[in-house]
Amino acid sequence: MTQPPFTFLEFFAGGGMARLGLGENWRCAFANDIDPMKCAAYRENFGGDDLIEASIADLGVDDLPDGCADLAWASFPCQDLSLAGARRGMGAARSGLFFEFWRLMEALRAASRAPKIIVLENVPGLLTSNSGRDFERIVQLLQGAGYHAAAGVLDAASFTPQSRQRLFIVGFAISLAGNFRRNVVRSDEAPGFPMMEEWGAAPLPTPSAIRNAHLDDIVDWLHPEWDSDAKTKTLIDQMTGLQRSRLDAIVSSGARRAGAGFRRTRCEDGKTVQRFEARFDGLAGCLRTPAGGSSRQVLIAVEHGLVRTRLMSPREAARLMGLTEDYKLPERANAALKLCGDGVCAPVVRWLAENILEPALEPARADAA
Repeated sequence: MTQPPFTFLEFFAGGGMARLGLGENWRCAFANDIDPMKCAAYRENFGGDDLIEASIADLGVDDLPDGCADLAWASFPCQDLSLAGARRGMGAARSGLFFEFWRLMEALRAASRAPKIIVLENVPGLLTSNSGRDFERIVQLLQGAGYHAAAGVLDAASFTPQSRQRLFIVGFAISLAGNFRRNVVRSDEAPGFPMMEEWGAAPLPTPSAIRNAHLDDIVDWLHPEWDSDAKTKTLIDQMTGLQRSRLDAIVSSGARRAGAGFRRTRCEDGKTVQRFEARFDGLAGCLRTPAGGSSRQVLIAVEHGLVRTRLMSPREAARLMGLTEDYKLPERANAALKLCGDGVCAPVVRWLAENILEPALEPARADAA
């Protein structure tokens, strides 16, 4: 007899990348986001039967489905926790929306409908925000609500050609904690997280690198729109001497190679200079939302001894997030790039599901059968 799929609630759902990563073993019972563009993309790809487009602050327990879901997933806003931001912490408006999510979790617990597992996804800056107090508070809230906490930083580079570290905090219902320790954590694979051990939180195992794609593989080499020769020369001239020598070596080798980089303003010898900082290690840099010109990632492609440059396309960004080729992106480039830059890498979610979430849930489901 085929087992029914696991059920999940997806908060701050964006374009549904957690849903895509969880895959066919999971059924979405509820999804929520406030962004109209992201909700439109969600409906375009998954339908809208389970989606509520509204502020999480306006939701109550009656808006959530009946029963006890296996998982509640929350990729809550990172702007106040990112090292690239103002670092205002969990007390600020955007990242503080976590507490609206937690209000709903407490309401479900009061109604005896608490999810068996809670997954929180955010930037690693959460670990050090407010000298670690923000992370500590989240762990303590999970533990106070009857969850065993585990956490770890996973890099999308293990799965796709993008350097993108994210923190995953997982709360397991006490009834599942033994399954987590027995079936998931192996001491020889678990990295050290002294802060987490101090607070009673177990570390997550680290995946072995299983990436089978290189940046070269996701680039549209036949893309019709490349920069002018003059613009490409300007970018190359903005490289440091060391980076320029690396580029020259690739050109001289005759190899076909793609790199990626960002334009930066740097202070050198007391002067402000414009730099183009590129990498050629097979990885793109971390995708960002296109808030300004320097946040758009530039591809630099070497082929037949020639160098071309252009902005990364939305479809290339989607590939870096592990989205399938048939995933429907917003038509506007900036909207599509924002969707990708704000999302969670789908193959990372799939790894978490296969190696952590499902092994923790399976024994309990087998016992109930």
